[in-house]
Amino acid sequence: MDIGVIGTGIVGRTLASGLAAVGHRVAVGTRDVQATVNRHGPESDFQDWLSAHPGIRLQRFIDAAAGAELVVNATAGRHSLEALQAAGAANLDGKVLLDVANPLDPSQGFPPRLDPVDVDSLGERIQRAFPNARVVKSLNTMSAPLMVDPDQARPAHTAFVSGNDAGAKEIVLGLVRGLGHADVIDLGGIETARGPEMYLGLWVRLFGALGTPEFNLRIIR
Repeated sequence: MDIGVIGTGIVGRTLASGLAAVGHRVAVGTRDVQATVNRHGPESDFQDWLSAHPGIRLQRFIDAAAGAELVVNATAGRHSLEALQAAGAANLDGKVLLDVANPLDPSQGFPPRLDPVDVDSLGERIQRAFPNARVVKSLNTMSAPLMVDPDQARPAHTAFVSGNDAGAKEIVLGLVRGLGHADVIDLGGIETARGPEMYLGLWVRLFGALGTPEFNLRIIR
């Protein structure tokens, strides 16, 4: 499948490399290609990452979305709508839009707040902003490494999907299972994304208590 990953941070890069490793054709979208190539920082130099993943293309948001069958929103939640608008509504029309982002607001310090929370969700806001996209929320309850390699945390843990379009959820279920997630629960419509997003308040505190982000929920039934 041709997949456009919108976002060049650790989540976007990890998902891009993980999806490419299981056989998908992946483009990573950014606002400014040259600025991204020249990026240097503690996480890694982006050019080094690209060189280590020669099958992954780096393109502008609009080009990555236009050439994709499925688009992944892997941006910071507070910037998601802006980035997806730059990708172009016409390039999202009719396509599955997998949203893995969380609406974390760090402006008031640590721990970050959620905005929106309880009465709305980022997943719903994206669906309203792009009504012709087929938005599915998934994978947002875990760290990026666990998204693409769930076996890093044992025993098996649970992923969730939320979305209004049954066909889109089936496509995402196949994608998520292809990454190794055996236990995936369909929560219902896109409004159910509020639950997995609100879990992030507990996730941040668990991270602090455990000293590692390599954990996830396991639903026992």
